Amino acid sequence: MEWSVSSATNAYLDTLKLCKDQRRRQNSWKTPEPESNEFISALAAGMKAKLIVEVTSGVSPSTIALAAAARQTGGRLVCILPERVLDESTKVIKDSGLRDMVDFRTGDPYELLPSYEKIDFYFVDCQTENYARLVNVLDVNPRRSVIVANHLVGGKEGLGGHVKGMKDRVEVRSIGEDMEVTMIGTTDQKRASQRKQATKSKWIVKVDKESGEEHFFRMPRSGTSSMAVTERSKEFTKYNPVIG
Repeated sequence: MEWSVSSATNAYLDTLKLCKDQRRRQNSWKTPEPESNEFISALAAGMKAKLIVEVTSGVSPSTIALAAAARQTGGRLVCILPERVLDESTKVIKDSGLRDMVDFRTGDPYELLPSYEKIDFYFVDCQTENYARLVNVLDVNPRRSVIVANHLVGGKEGLGGHVKGMKDRVEVRSIGEDMEVTMIGTTDQKRASQRKQATKSKWIVKVDKESGEEHFFRMPRSGTSSMAVTERSKEFTKYNPVIG
């Protein structure tokens, strides 16, 4: 999977700032694992996803994260959600300066999803009703794509790699406590190449001008989907392993 270090880095930092700003505007806007937003943004941007589709029960930090990724790749985010939350969701995205990046669609996602072909990055909020059956009408890019199932809490199960027409071409990872990531199009040859290149990496340092926090990224030097992210603030050091 071709990987863009600069796009991943910029999307990560953009998401970090935008979600922080939104939390200031709306104190109740929290997620169980906030770092997951930066992760999915960096992943979508790093793999240069052009068509990103999210199915959700309402706009959330993940929507901002994916829109930030689309801004880096020159792509677009299609956000499918209930009509009752459209006005609120539109305002949040507009306040974040991402309105041009998002196409909102309302209605039954089972009927809307077939309209989109060769999706590069698909994100489903598992609080959505009948989320598991949506994979049956999903058309993903067979060369390389990613499916993320989020909010796997309360005994909910992920998709388990069951992607139509992609048997033996998927790799499933669990991220944190409530997220499953399915990588599609990874061949045995690419896996061998990734293992070989795993030791070849470089460090990138970015400073958040507003907070003064330093963010250290360990990135592969050549085309691979692996990325490790290390964050360091003034008070603590936290390691956040990302697919690799």
